[in-house]
Amino acid sequence: MVENTTNAATFDGPLGRSGNGRAVPASRAQPVMQVDDSDPADLATIGVEEEFHVVDLHTRELVPRAGELLDRLPAASFTAELHRSVVETNTAVCRTLDEIRAELTRLRQSAVQVADRAGLGIVAAGTVPLRADGDPSVTPTSRYRRMLDEYQMLAREQLICGAQVHVGVSDRDLAVAVTRRVQPWLPLLLAVSTSSPYWMGQDSGYASVRSLVWQRWPTAGDPGEVTSAADHEALVAELISSETITDPAMIYFDVRPSAHVPTVELRITDANSDVDIIVLLTGLFRALVRREVAALRAGVERTAVRPPVLRAAVWRAARSGLEGDLLDLPRSARPVPAAEAVRRLVTDLRPQLEATGDWEQVSELTRYALARGSSAARQRRAYERRGRLADVVDLLLDETRGRTGAPGPGAPPPPALPTYVDAGDEVFGPDGPEPAYRPLLDALRGLGTVGLRQREHDRDEEQRARGVTFSVAGEASTRLFPVDLMPRVVPAADWSALRSGLVQRARALDAFLRDVYGERAVVADGVVPAWVVESSPGLRPTGALMGRRRTRAQVSGTDLVRDPDGGWYVLEDNLRVPSGLGYAVQNRRLTRAVLPELPVPDDLLPADETPAMLHRALLAAAPAAADDPAVVVLSSGSGDPAWFEHRLLADEMGVPLIGSSDLLVEDGRVCLVREGRRSQVDVIYLRMDEEALLHAPGADGVPLGWPLLAAVHAGRLTLANALGNGVGDDKALYAYVPQLIEYYLGEKALLADVPTYLCGLPEQRAEVLGRLGELVLKPVDGYGGDRVVIGPRAEAEELDAAREQILAAPHRWIAQEVISLTTHPVFDGTALAPRHVDLRAFVFLGDTAEVAPVALTRVAPAGSMIVNSSRGGGSKDTWLLGGAGQPPA
Repeated sequence: MVENTTNAATFDGPLGRSGNGRAVPASRAQPVMQVDDSDPADLATIGVEEEFHVVDLHTRELVPRAGELLDRLPAASFTAELHRSVVETNTAVCRTLDEIRAELTRLRQSAVQVADRAGLGIVAAGTVPLRADGDPSVTPTSRYRRMLDEYQMLAREQLICGAQVHVGVSDRDLAVAVTRRVQPWLPLLLAVSTSSPYWMGQDSGYASVRSLVWQRWPTAGDPGEVTSAADHEALVAELISSETITDPAMIYFDVRPSAHVPTVELRITDANSDVDIIVLLTGLFRALVRREVAALRAGVERTAVRPPVLRAAVWRAARSGLEGDLLDLPRSARPVPAAEAVRRLVTDLRPQLEATGDWEQVSELTRYALARGSSAARQRRAYERRGRLADVVDLLLDETRGRTGAPGPGAPPPPALPTYVDAGDEVFGPDGPEPAYRPLLDALRGLGTVGLRQREHDRDEEQRARGVTFSVAGEASTRLFPVDLMPRVVPAADWSALRSGLVQRARALDAFLRDVYGERAVVADGVVPAWVVESSPGLRPTGALMGRRRTRAQVSGTDLVRDPDGGWYVLEDNLRVPSGLGYAVQNRRLTRAVLPELPVPDDLLPADETPAMLHRALLAAAPAAADDPAVVVLSSGSGDPAWFEHRLLADEMGVPLIGSSDLLVEDGRVCLVREGRRSQVDVIYLRMDEEALLHAPGADGVPLGWPLLAAVHAGRLTLANALGNGVGDDKALYAYVPQLIEYYLGEKALLADVPTYLCGLPEQRAEVLGRLGELVLKPVDGYGGDRVVIGPRAEAEELDAAREQILAAPHRWIAQEVISLTTHPVFDGTALAPRHVDLRAFVFLGDTAEVAPVALTRVAPAGSMIVNSSRGGGSKDTWLLGGAGQPPA
């Protein structure tokens, strides 16, 4: 046992914890080093209790199997907790931070080894995002069963883990006094530890949801004014007599004189998967205790903070972690950047840290912690890569094992913003950064990794405040729309060429749609085989009821990719309900709000004009009889994946955003019914799919379907875009778009297509089946990356399954040559890293054809080429530089 240097009795063995079903070693008198209590340098002993979640390595879920581990672990160092899904470890009493690190590492390794053999893992974090179905299971002791019976939901939901740091003190009166004096700085220690962003499978929006759960207990938080050990014991006795608690161990104050060992105990902090963070907290807390003991003995008055302000500081720390602002108590209640507040605390504690020989180590650990960011932020980045909570658990499992994946404390400092070189990258090619990006890169390097993580936090706050979210099928909650901080630049020469090609393509496809629901001359003249049209899933009878209007696709979205040689290719067309326009506008506003220091090119096209351009196209689509056309945006509601976009576009155009129950079809006319008033509708900007529209109930409860279609067919209403447009963005038809351009416009295609094979043609099908491992395979009716098989990256089983599906229904599949997509840098939390990107551009067809001055760059997750946000992809603000015919910003 490491000797205890306080004047209290020593304990034989590790720090115990009373009231948890484990016997606390009895104290025994031993000869101890004589200390001068007036010298705070003698307050040297330290210890740590860590709590760990137990998870199933297969499902990554929290499971009540801690007992299996405790049966195989030494009882002197490992013990049970309230829930059977938690294991607690207790270090021996130590004197140095190196000893604490060695103890923590030893205990973790012992637990990991035992857990591995049982198919389990241990996680050091405030919470884990996944848990098995069913009610949580408490440890079967009479004390814990009483707690469950008394506290109900509080006990059931106590699925949290903390790290408690102990600092030895000379007597209990001193311990009580110190607990009052260190209170103002506890929120900073919480911020350093934050590791619990997820709660019950959802992102809580907090860096430490554990602290919110913890604060629900009646004896948690600030103990109030307590003047002595006797006063503290009287308070505990009063709480026990009130039958609010049953024993002293249920005093859950943020800091307290320990109930069972002669220490001051820090309890506010989350468990943390990084051992070095626990070591840092230990060093800082010991220095705080030493400073306040010295101040107490010198007669320095305590720096008091009003309890509501202290509570606000704790809340702010739980909300922000290291990525947002913290209250700079006790100096001021005004928020300051977290890094500034933490650095100031460390600097203020330098005399105490030097006295224990901890200054260099704590300084380096602080730099390490701020450069790496909070565990909460790392968990969110792990989730954002693929949208999988299992990835968050894997990250925590690895870090708890000691695989941090980051340079440890003391390693040479990395560049302010590490980068890379890649021949296929749009920014960092072999010849150095592209000139257009150098001013951007200078600004980003000036912020560095810590500053960029702060801006990521600001970005998320801005997105939450504005409700910039999207939803994924099968998920109960929405996600923040993912936006990388580094904009993408499309040079003026590229954009000018793309604009011309985009207009050409949109006009030709719209002509095809009018033709295919009319004479079908394109088929009669042998340009497109009849089977391509007739077997298309997008060919709908309702399409024939849209009338012989001059435009069917008022808004089209075209997905483009760029190859490493600078060539642009059309990947696919979107003529039904193309999304992303509003998000592209918002991305520009987000960049302005979060990164105002980025230098903006003089010829950057203005994003804010976009909604007005859309509105013009919709007005131009109105029936001829409409003198003052009334436009509405029809949405399926807040559950729609693009609900934010619906709201933004409606607001910006100044038109109503409605649901189907706001519409009434009466006497062949469509009316908007609100607040008992009716007004005619001439144009519906349709943001819901056809099936949903046809079956949605109107204001009278009757499905809108056929009455609405009758109004369209009679020429009294325009749906934009028209129903049945899916035949025009069918992936089989894609192969014929160059011929459509020549047939309808008498022009050669300006934009290149990806070489495409139709499995419905026997000779092309044979080639595809012979080259499955070399091609990209797509169902003709797929979207959002659904069922796409990238041959060179596919497993044999995937290729076999694709082969069977092609043989069973060849007309439903196409194949394309693999195009080497360029990459673009994203900030991954520690560096700029390459990710594959595409570009969605938008064309409005009204009285004239206009290309939107914004586009949406979509970003694939690491190791993937699928860019869809529903598949873990992200986005970027896209800077389109002014070309011919478009004014500069």
